[in-house]
Amino acid sequence: MLMIILFKSLIIGGLAGIGIGAGAARMFHAPSVQGMGAFRTLGELNACEGDPISHFSFGLGFFFNSWASVVGAGALTQDIDHRIIPNWAAAALMIKNKNVEETLHDPRKMALAGGIIGAVIVAFLNTTAVAVPASVQTIAVAVLVPAANLLINPVMPVIFWLAALDAGRRSGIWGTVLGGLAQVIMGNAVPGVVLGILIGKGVDDSGWNKVTKALLAAVFILFALSAFFRGVDLKLITQMNLEVPGWLTNLHGVFGMTK
Repeated sequence: MLMIILFKSLIIGGLAGIGIGAGAARMFHAPSVQGMGAFRTLGELNACEGDPISHFSFGLGFFFNSWASVVGAGALTQDIDHRIIPNWAAAALMIKNKNVEETLHDPRKMALAGGIIGAVIVAFLNTTAVAVPASVQTIAVAVLVPAANLLINPVMPVIFWLAALDAGRRSGIWGTVLGGLAQVIMGNAVPGVVLGILIGKGVDDSGWNKVTKALLAAVFILFALSAFFRGVDLKLITQMNLEVPGWLTNLHGVFGMTK
């Protein structure tokens, strides 16, 4: 049984990796050609800025989480397709050549690297899930999930923040400010940094026009609503040793929220 699973996993992982690698590379040539992948995949690949260590470490954090999901629940997560295979394929190609035009943007090279890495990853995950006894699966999940969180939570915001700083002074400032607000409100700085990059580059390209002003207004409304529904406003007032206004408490109560 184990050999059958290994054989099928090598085939499935290899074929999937070929498509994932080529599709991710073709996204950089859109709209002249049709690519395949999620917007976040393109953004995350760009955020690593052609550094093989960044690509590898980024995929590594999601690998532990995916491993825990396979061992504990027998399910291959979408992170394998969107994050692990493309980033590790890029890292493998960039060890000797950091020119993204000749590596990450080359569909043929990415297809080959993605096929090999996909076959190895899927085979490893599936055979591990079969080989691990049921009694050990619970322990594996308890160990691997916290490890994945420790890798993902500190690494991802830093990568995106460095990308914002590299995008220019305005993008760096907005990315830092909105990233800090997102960390306080949402517990994750990445959405704020990404929005900061969009605002900064939008102003650099077209100035403070109606579109950029509307985007900035929408971002502040989003943050305000997120803070309200997460109860951040009540926590902030309480931590400042101030009395929470009655109308604010009643407003939260309308939405079924408590202090």
